[in-house]
Formats: sequence, structure tokens, C-alpha cells
Amino acid sequence: MDSIETHVDIDAPPEAVWDVLMDVDSYGEWNPFIDVEERPTEGEQVTVHLTPPGKPSVTMTPEILVADGRELRWRGQLFVGGLYDGEHSFTLTEQPDGTTHLVHAETFSGVLVGPINWWLGDSTERGFEATNEALKERVESRVVA
Repeated sequence: MDSIETHVDIDAPPEAVWDVLMDVDSYGEWNPFIDVEERPTEGEQVTVHLTPPGKPSVTMTPEILVADGRELRWRGQLFVGGLYDGEHSFTLTEQPDGTTHLVHAETFSGVLVGPINWWLGDSTERGFEATNEALKERVESRVVA
């Protein structure tokens, strides 16, 4: 496995989803997998704590590549580049009915991809899915019909 891609439809406009994604101070209230210490800003590094279900937490400081209101994407690495690198993204697409389709994905590269993803891959994918469902619940609970 060199990539993970998960999807969820959220009954809210992309702007509402984006607002929750950018409110990193509240991640502890709803996000079971990801905690971000600083607000993501393109070109800056942030501290990210990932806790895959049933596995130890991992802390990294990825660089924010895109934070434009429709996509949040960062690139991180384990120790030095080329060992185990990941490009993590949340992509928001507005549907014809005004709701949002979210693609939550990560692409991995480096010499340690095989063994690390063998150990963490399934758990990480479950973490993505749990984040998607928690994000959906958080956003939809805030939207006034």
C-alpha cells in the first residue's frame, strides 16, 4: 500500500467544512485521529499528532503545501526525506446540491514504505475513516437547515 484514499459526503457547503478543518483548536473535541497545534498556513510548518487506532501516537512537523479553502495538503517525513514521506490531503468538492464531497487521502514514498505501511496501513486507514465520520458529524451538527 503506497496510498490511502477515503471519501465521505457531508450535508453542508464546502465553506462550512473548511471552517471546521481550520479550527484546529477544537480538534480535540471531535477528531479521534489528528491533532494539529497551529493553524495551517501555506509554506509554514505545523505540529501534527497522529494516533492510529490501536497504535502509538506519532508526532511530525509537515510543511503546509496548500490551504486555499478547498484543499488542505501537507508533506511530512520520518527523520529525513526519502525514508518514509507522506503527502496528506483533504479535498473539498461542492456537489450540484450544495453539499460537499470530501476526499481524505495520503500518498507515501520512501525506502521504508513497505514495512511501515504493513504495520500501520490498515490502522491509519481506519483513522482516516473515523476522522471523516467525525468531521461529517461535527459539520452537520452546526449547519442550520
